[in-house]
Amino acid sequence: MNFSQKIGPWLNAARLRTLPLSVSGVLVGTGLANYYGKSDVLLFILSLLTAVGFQVTSNFANDYGDGVRGTDNDDRIGPKRALQSGILTRKVLKKGILISVVIDALLVISLIYAAFGPQNLPFSILFLILGAASIWAALKYTLGASAYGYKGLGDVFVLLFFGWVAVLGSFFLYTKFLSPLMFLPATAIGLLSAGVLNLNNLRDFNSDKKAKKNTLVVYLGFVNGKIYHYILLISAFICISVFLYWNFGSWPISGLPLLAFIPIFLHLKTIYRTNKPDLMDPELKKLALSTFLLAVLMYINCNIFL
Repeated sequence: MNFSQKIGPWLNAARLRTLPLSVSGVLVGTGLANYYGKSDVLLFILSLLTAVGFQVTSNFANDYGDGVRGTDNDDRIGPKRALQSGILTRKVLKKGILISVVIDALLVISLIYAAFGPQNLPFSILFLILGAASIWAALKYTLGASAYGYKGLGDVFVLLFFGWVAVLGSFFLYTKFLSPLMFLPATAIGLLSAGVLNLNNLRDFNSDKKAKKNTLVVYLGFVNGKIYHYILLISAFICISVFLYWNFGSWPISGLPLLAFIPIFLHLKTIYRTNKPDLMDPELKKLALSTFLLAVLMYINCNIFL
């Protein structure tokens, strides 16, 4: 077996197309810290690696959890998962999850030490708790009898960890303080990330309902799930618009990040016209990359207005 054959199944399980979304919160938090005159290349690199590590762990765990439960089956729309297609066995994938958790723990410890050193013990303890909670959340979305992804709570955890923890946590690592105003962009990134999850759940509505995976869309129904999708994305637009005007003042220059909402609103137009779950899959990449674009433009904007 050559290298590509060995690494290919793991790249499949890692779901590379989800990784840009995973670093969006770090980009925004770092950009905001730069705006306040705080920057650190090592912290930035470690923050990005940690975010990617959490996402890969989550993807491995989701592949395993949904595969074992039988949720990933022939009824499901979208790319075949590693366990579902048989390119990784349960035993091998479980070992991969354990290794990824160890790597996550090492990254968290390295990040905390780089940010706080041997001083600031209370901050170090707080971020160790946040790191452990992030790993727990990555695992428990589909793993175990109490998996929160099967109870309609996935959106709440995405808002919390992709939005508030990622943005505010990254910002605090550099600055050692928080501002209430920072909750606006943090909430926006969290809402857009929840939108990606909701879109995934809209796509999988029929197969999830059949497999008794009670996502929020299964609880709401397909039509109401679409309305909820509009609310998530429009609320994110409002949060970013208010933050930009309040923090940077005059437009149009300060409104650069709003360009990312052009493809987002075009996406909403497509969703409005789409009434079949199997047509949702192409929109996932569009929304995830648009959220990443927003994060990049926020990062640029914050550095322009230093």
